[in-house]
Amino acid sequence: MRRQVLKRKGSAVAVAAVALTSLAVVPAAATGGGSAPTVAWQTCPAYSDEVLRAIGFPDEVLPEARPQLARMECGTVSVPLDHRAPRGRKIDVAITRLKATDQAHRLGSLALNPGGPGGSGYLMGVQLTLLNDETRKLGRRYDLIGFDPRGVGYSTKVTCSPPGPGGEEPEPGPITKEAARASFDRESAALKACGESDPAFLGQLTAENVARDLDVVRAALREPKLDFLGVSWGTWLGAVYRSAFPATAGRVFLDSVAPPHFRLDAFENGRAMAGERSSARQMAWLAEHHDTYGLGATPEQVRATVLAMVQDFDTNPRRYTDVPEPVDGSLVSVSTVQPSEIWPLAGTVLKELRESTGPTAPPTVKDILVGPPREPAPPGTPERQNSTMGRATFCNEDPSRLDFEHAWAAFEKRLADNPVTGRSLRFSAGCGAWPLPVQEYRVRRGTGSLVLAGHRHETVSVFEWTAEMRNAVGGKVYTVEDDVHGSVLRVPECAADLVGYFTTGRVDGGCPGAPGPDETTPSATMTLDLTGTALAD
Repeated sequence: MRRQVLKRKGSAVAVAAVALTSLAVVPAAATGGGSAPTVAWQTCPAYSDEVLRAIGFPDEVLPEARPQLARMECGTVSVPLDHRAPRGRKIDVAITRLKATDQAHRLGSLALNPGGPGGSGYLMGVQLTLLNDETRKLGRRYDLIGFDPRGVGYSTKVTCSPPGPGGEEPEPGPITKEAARASFDRESAALKACGESDPAFLGQLTAENVARDLDVVRAALREPKLDFLGVSWGTWLGAVYRSAFPATAGRVFLDSVAPPHFRLDAFENGRAMAGERSSARQMAWLAEHHDTYGLGATPEQVRATVLAMVQDFDTNPRRYTDVPEPVDGSLVSVSTVQPSEIWPLAGTVLKELRESTGPTAPPTVKDILVGPPREPAPPGTPERQNSTMGRATFCNEDPSRLDFEHAWAAFEKRLADNPVTGRSLRFSAGCGAWPLPVQEYRVRRGTGSLVLAGHRHETVSVFEWTAEMRNAVGGKVYTVEDDVHGSVLRVPECAADLVGYFTTGRVDGGCPGAPGPDETTPSATMTLDLTGTALAD
């Protein structure tokens, strides 16, 4: 059973795809100064069952995973660190390949990207073959190509230390300006130190450079076109790739679409707005289930109950004897900004908090705040997310770079504009202290095949961004009637449309998306993700 997660910020699951259609001449610019790029094939890493479980392969799929891993090919492609200096320093991009099972009708290669930025796509070919019957079909006529973007996993990378502890534990309740300034200064010092630790490498972590790496990979595989499937940050990468390489970018499908012009402050504002808007849907559902949760018989009553709870828990934080930290209004607010498949769990949290009398925490609340013990990663576990790459890629492209006063003013405005969900937001230094130059990239309109999948009620990739991206780059909008980030691949009906698109180039206007709260049975295991930051997708 898939683990249900109650989150402060939605997590992103991304996949990218590549397809071959016809022979073409490899441009010299993609070959690193005229010499044809090649793949240095090598023995693949060996993964124990413990490692596979740790990275998300449950026991029931291990028998199917082993044959896929056995036929997976692994290699590296050398690319310029700086594509403007193709004869300069080289770095390695790690790739994998699962050859198409129907070679007689092979259409090409399908590359896989996990989003992030900073996520590993190295094993995503295997993951696609196991996800469901529809995604498995992608591997029939396409070679599945996984890759770790520069800065991630088995590719050339650097890793900076995260900010250290901030001294005294913060007081429960809304963050004060004084505490925010201390947090800003601590994060800024770490950000500045990171950027200055290896500026030559970190300054080259951009979506444009990852896109250029992809085109070198395409050339090394002797493929004339690269069709692309990206989710979350992978949609930004796909839009950049299509803009930078209109002659070699083939069919492109982007799920949970990013905005076409990246600014971190606007990015945060959009997500906050979408969260508040989505909470109104949750209030209506909770009202329909008043007999179960007792929060109000109308949406207005539920909203009033929730607002009163936020105020009460911020004014009088609950100190339960069996959880490590006081519970304030942020947990109430976090519970109102969840995807609909988790609304029953969120409703239970709100009900328990409202009725709790202590001294111990209610059972579901305790499960969230304590959770199962974290086991250390077993030896040989591949890196799934590189936070340094993620931070550097965001900050290299972010022109906002707010100082403390402007960051604090923006944060206060988000709190005021979003009274129900605002306390789920976290103050962050953003990219204000990043010491490397801004490298904005402007995507361009193209004529190649493009599908933009927007989720009507999503809070991670805001639905309006889909139309904004279409206005900037063209393409066809495919509407998913759910609120689940990047769900197209894991919903068979939607995945069938996706496979049909890559096979035929045609797709209809959308799909229902993930089941709603009355159609799913949440897992008994819940956890609250308190580790996300404004830069984490």
